[in-house]
Amino acid sequence: MPRSHNASRSHPGCAVVPAALATGEEFGIDGARLLRAVTLGYDIGTRVVLAMGGFEFGYESSLATHSIAGTFGAAAAAACAAGLDAREMRWALDYTAQQSSGIVAWRRDTDHIEKAFVFGGMPARSGVTSALLVRSGWNGVDDIFTGADNFFQAYAPKAQRARLVEKLGERYEIALTDIKKWTVGSPIQGPLDAIEAIHGKRPFDADQVQRVTVRLAPSVAAVVDNRDIPDICLQHMIAVMLLDKTVSFHAAHDKPRMQDPAALRQRAKVNLVHDEELARLLPVRVGIVEIELTDGSRLSERVSAVRGTPRNPMSRAEVIEKARDLTAPVLGRETSEHLIETVYAIETVTDVRSLRPLLQRV
Repeated sequence: MPRSHNASRSHPGCAVVPAALATGEEFGIDGARLLRAVTLGYDIGTRVVLAMGGFEFGYESSLATHSIAGTFGAAAAAACAAGLDAREMRWALDYTAQQSSGIVAWRRDTDHIEKAFVFGGMPARSGVTSALLVRSGWNGVDDIFTGADNFFQAYAPKAQRARLVEKLGERYEIALTDIKKWTVGSPIQGPLDAIEAIHGKRPFDADQVQRVTVRLAPSVAAVVDNRDIPDICLQHMIAVMLLDKTVSFHAAHDKPRMQDPAALRQRAKVNLVHDEELARLLPVRVGIVEIELTDGSRLSERVSAVRGTPRNPMSRAEVIEKARDLTAPVLGRETSEHLIETVYAIETVTDVRSLRPLLQRV
């Protein structure tokens, strides 16, 4: 499923998909309804944050937009899977507003454990709770987004409520969400794209590289500058890319490799520049990579549309290859292939409970 929704600074899928699947299993829904539930979840969760102020609100507030979007998205998906009617949907949104929480203190957890809870676990749990409470007979407030003491008054007094329904049914937010090609922190995506493009034009080996200069906007660069975790450490991921000529999920999460002499030699060549000029282009994250070879050659690439974003979407073959890389080591090759085939034909699944064996570890 798509991951990052840039306009709302959220990762809807990690909360919406498990909420829809868990509730769908509870009520035995079919694949087409699961797909509708997930699509609805992406629309509702992201639109709540867009109404609050979207990308700008995310940077100015201490509230976690990833949690807010995830909670409302998970609730909408679960409510759809649970078969709630229009008034019951209102009540589910009410209980979701009461559970909307999360602050950006998760950034201080360098292991990203708290991030997983704030982005995925907590929102999915809260959203499913909202749907099941109403399904079991609870009522609530009909108009949590308007009237006295409403959600926006509490969280974002300058909210533009009209954005909740702007082009609703015409613009689907799930289609405006990124699918990461590389399993690394978002600011590293563009630089890896750039190196792949450079290598495609002129192949070279890691030992032929004298120096690599990466330019990112300062606020973006700070997220990935010499971090402790491999997948969000730009310098290490560039080193891996130079050595492997790709970055697999395993390589991106191989922490011991951060101390490997070969990786450290390549990492020493990487210079990350916090470029103020690129800050003017935000929220578009432009990345520039310049590679100097030992023979004096200088190669460069500017990436303005990262592979996997709506402006530069991945092909089906690329999506499938990434799915294999993620699932085959856990599920086994045969089950992985079956799961991929089933997901691409999800509308033909008569009971989502049949997906369970395909999601179990070998």
